[in-house]
Amino acid sequence: MNLRLLTIAFSALLTLSSAADLPVAAPRSAAPETILFVGNSFMFGSRSAARYYRAQTVTDLNGEAQGGVPALFKVFANQAGLDFAVSLETVGGSGLDLHLEKKADLIGRPWDRVVMLGQSMLDNTKPGDATKLVKAAKEISELFSSKNPRVDIRLVATWSRADQTYPEKGAWHGKSIETMALDVRRGCDLAAAGAPLIRAVLPVGEAWNRAFKTGVADPNPYDGIAFGQVDLWTNDHYHASTYGYYLEALVIFGDLTGLDPRSLGKTERAAADLGISATQAVALQQVAFDELTATRGRPALRQFTPVKLPR
Repeated sequence: MNLRLLTIAFSALLTLSSAADLPVAAPRSAAPETILFVGNSFMFGSRSAARYYRAQTVTDLNGEAQGGVPALFKVFANQAGLDFAVSLETVGGSGLDLHLEKKADLIGRPWDRVVMLGQSMLDNTKPGDATKLVKAAKEISELFSSKNPRVDIRLVATWSRADQTYPEKGAWHGKSIETMALDVRRGCDLAAAGAPLIRAVLPVGEAWNRAFKTGVADPNPYDGIAFGQVDLWTNDHYHASTYGYYLEALVIFGDLTGLDPRSLGKTERAAADLGISATQAVALQQVAFDELTATRGRPALRQFTPVKLPR
C-alpha cells in the first residue's frame, strides 16, 4: 500500500515538473496610448522637410499622408522607449472652431491624450483677439471629454511671426519680436482658464523667444542669419523651418512625457534624418529643457537612455 502511494506521488511530481517546463504565454502587452494632434500648418510642418517626415508612422485622419510635428514627437518617444498610437487632424490656416464645426465626427473619439493649437494670430480677422479661441477651446475640450472623461488635453501657444512684426503691414509692427508670442500665450491662458478640461498650455512660442535671447536662433530673418545661429522660420518668415518645428516637437515631447529632451542627445535620429547638426540639435534640446523647467511648480524632468532606432 505504501509503495503504491509512493508511486502515485512520484508520478504526480513528474507531471508537475513537466508542466513547469512548458512555455508560459507572455502576458498581452497593453495597447499603446492614443494621442491626437489637432491644428493647422503649424502642426503638420508646412514648408519644411518635416511635413512628410515618417508619415507612415502616424495616422493622418484627413488622408493627406503628413507627418510633421506628430511624427517628430513619435520618433522622440520611440527613442525614449515609449509607444504611442499617434494621429493628426490638421487644416491649414484653421482655428479650433473649424475643427469643431467641420471635423467633429472625425475627431470625436475616446482619445487618451489630445494636443491642439489654434490660429497663429488667435483670430486672422482680429489679430490678438482671443474671443473665438476661448469659445472654441471650451467646446472642443468638452467634445473630447464626452468620449473619454479622463482625456488629457493640452493647448500649444505658438510663436511670433516675423512677417507680422517687421514689415509695416504687420499686426505687431513696431513691437519686439517676442511680443506676439507673449500675446498668443495670454490668449491661450484665457482659453485654458475658460476650459477647465485643458490641463496645460505648452510654451512653444516662449521657447522660440528663449532661443532668440540665448543666441541659438536669429531673431530677424529680414537682415540675414547670423553665423552660428539657426533660422526658426522658413522662407515666408511665417511658418517654421525644420529647426522651428523640431523645437516645437521637443517642447511637446518634454511636456507630455515628463522626460528631459536633452537625453535625446547629439545622435538624435530625427535631427540626423533632417539635416540638423549634432551641435544644433543639442542647443535646441537645451532650449526646450530650459523653457519647460522655467515653469513654476513643474516636476523635474526625468533623464533616460535613448534607444537606437533601426534604419
